Amino acid sequence: MDFFKVVSVGEGKDMIWENFKDYEFETEEVNILASINRVLAEDIISDIDVPDFNRSTVDGYAIKSSDSYGATDSIPTILNIVGEIKMGEEAKLTIRSGQAAYIPTGGMLPEGADGVIMIENSEKMDENTLLIYKPIVQGENIIFKGDDIKKGSLALKKGRKITPELMGVMAALGISKIKVFKKPRFYIISTGDEIIDMDQELTIGKIRDINSYALYGLIINLGGEVVGKAIIKDDYNLLRNEVDKALDLSDIVIISGGSSVGARDYTHKVIDSFNGRGVFVHGVSIKPGKPTLIGEGKGKLIFGLPGHPVSSIIVFKTFIENYIYKKLNMDYIMPRVNAVMDFNFPSSPGKVTYQMVKLNEIDGQYHAEPSFGKSGMISLLSQSQGYIIIEAHEEGVYKGETREVFLL
Repeated sequence: MDFFKVVSVGEGKDMIWENFKDYEFETEEVNILASINRVLAEDIISDIDVPDFNRSTVDGYAIKSSDSYGATDSIPTILNIVGEIKMGEEAKLTIRSGQAAYIPTGGMLPEGADGVIMIENSEKMDENTLLIYKPIVQGENIIFKGDDIKKGSLALKKGRKITPELMGVMAALGISKIKVFKKPRFYIISTGDEIIDMDQELTIGKIRDINSYALYGLIINLGGEVVGKAIIKDDYNLLRNEVDKALDLSDIVIISGGSSVGARDYTHKVIDSFNGRGVFVHGVSIKPGKPTLIGEGKGKLIFGLPGHPVSSIIVFKTFIENYIYKKLNMDYIMPRVNAVMDFNFPSSPGKVTYQMVKLNEIDGQYHAEPSFGKSGMISLLSQSQGYIIIEAHEEGVYKGETREVFLL
């Protein structure tokens, strides 16, 4: 068994993509009311103009802009009021030179008008007479037909994660149902004789299962679903049976623990036991997270994550999130802030280091200080707000420099 013939982070991502770029996530049609946080599986092309008529962006009077030229507070332009545009009704008036018609915000611009003078810049002298105190230019205070979204244009791109705002866009387009990717299905297996579930009595030598709950939350945030979760002792047959079941139920299997060198390490053997590629990554030059397994069984992606909580989370974010975003064509920008480093921190040469940090805001500027502790310490998770990435070619972090902090 070739343990820890490590690959770089970039090589690991490339190997995952090379082996699973053709994996197909299924799609389904859902009502937009059930679409929040789902991922579009196809482009949406608008079959209408938005808006589908020229409309006013202010309360005022629809006029010919040329009639306002030269208008001032001392020498206003006098126009004849010929009517009123009703909200939600078609404008049947035609505005000619020297005429004006009242129009509310959102009202349909009448034919002949090419601008709207705001109420604040005009004065109604009587039912038929309007004074204008300020000139306007053609198109002022108007949103034209198709200015927002043009008929035949790309309204929403495949891979967009549906937000409340995008639900509003679809409503404007008259779209009630959309095609989305089915939620990626995950199966989480925690391994180890010492692991017990959170509701079991904690006895000497036992530790509660932390990783599966943290991973569960990460999966939900990613837009996936957990179809199964199990704790398996260090037994080859038990683990193989559970992985066999997991591969039939899920798209991705995550095995937490059991990827460090040891006499009772069965994870590698189990992954290799299925007809397929088996393990193609056994070790990544990343800190924390070096003892990471990545493989294939029954055509499904299998990850063997380190048992330490911080390592497990970092590897999930680095590889699993990256694959899902890329496979579903998702446009995603990881939440981050710029922060001044309040510390010097050397890194391991040739290895990408993920350093957990605490954030403080001082005079409107974020400052970061390290959260020290081993990757197995759960306090690192509660004390940290994010992490910085120190690339393999860097010697470390220098006090006073500004870096991106990726938020947890």
